[in-house]
Amino acid sequence: MARKNSLWQKNKYWLNAWILVLPAWFFYQSLYPTFPDALGSQQVGNFEITLMPYDEDAPYTHDGVYVKDFLLTFSKGQISDIKQAYLNIGEQSLPLEQFADRSEGILHGTKHGQHVHALAKQTLLPSDKIWLTMQTWSGESFIASWDVPKHLVEIN
Repeated sequence: MARKNSLWQKNKYWLNAWILVLPAWFFYQSLYPTFPDALGSQQVGNFEITLMPYDEDAPYTHDGVYVKDFLLTFSKGQISDIKQAYLNIGEQSLPLEQFADRSEGILHGTKHGQHVHALAKQTLLPSDKIWLTMQTWSGESFIASWDVPKHLVEIN
């Protein structure tokens, strides 16, 4: 009995080829990620901190709260000198006590970079800023701010 050579039978090997090629493509992308430009460096106490967003997307929901991901790098100062540090986006810096009950907004990571899910609103306004609130083990508190990138601001 002769087999019919259908279109599927002739071309099903392409599915196997894609299954072999796509992991290599995604692996390459993970080795060479692209990030937006850094928002600049600031001197905050004994620390020099550079803030960089992970992407150019708007804030997203994470555990029922709107957040935006950032990377903070420290070129001066020791991260081990920081007792607690938080990041939020809004009209003003939130007090340290307000962050105590939640996990969002807390800086975490290594000496090479601190990751943070910065607390945000669903819609960012031109008057909003990115606020860093830090406290050292000696009890000193510092507050710094960066302007929100223009592409993230949505004017109602």
